[in-house]
Amino acid sequence: MSFPMINYKFTNTESRDHLQDISENKLNTLEKFIGDAPAICELEFERITNHHQSGEIHRAEVNLEINGKLYRAEATADSFEKAIDDVRNELYNELQSQQGKRETLMKRGARRFKEMMRFGR
Repeated sequence: MSFPMINYKFTNTESRDHLQDISENKLNTLEKFIGDAPAICELEFERITNHHQSGEIHRAEVNLEINGKLYRAEATADSFEKAIDDVRNELYNELQSQQGKRETLMKRGARRFKEMMRFGR
């Protein structure tokens, strides 16, 4: 299965197609955590320049809902590409941590079951 369809929101940006291509390529690395589960992905790009004295600040925000559980990441950087990388890394760490917790619970339950079968408790 491929990465779910991404809903985009752009604020104060011009290069929409370019950002869509980059974000799809970057976020496809998270596909292994989603599998066949129903998922919804919302991605927001915003250029913030109003209250800064120099330079442009770019913000990327991702809301990824997998099986009803919401994973959220937000990053600001001097370019959209860097912000997308930061968001992807943050989501990757969060999803990997959640997968580790799930595996730990499964192993703990299997250990208890094995002890109950062995000693008849």
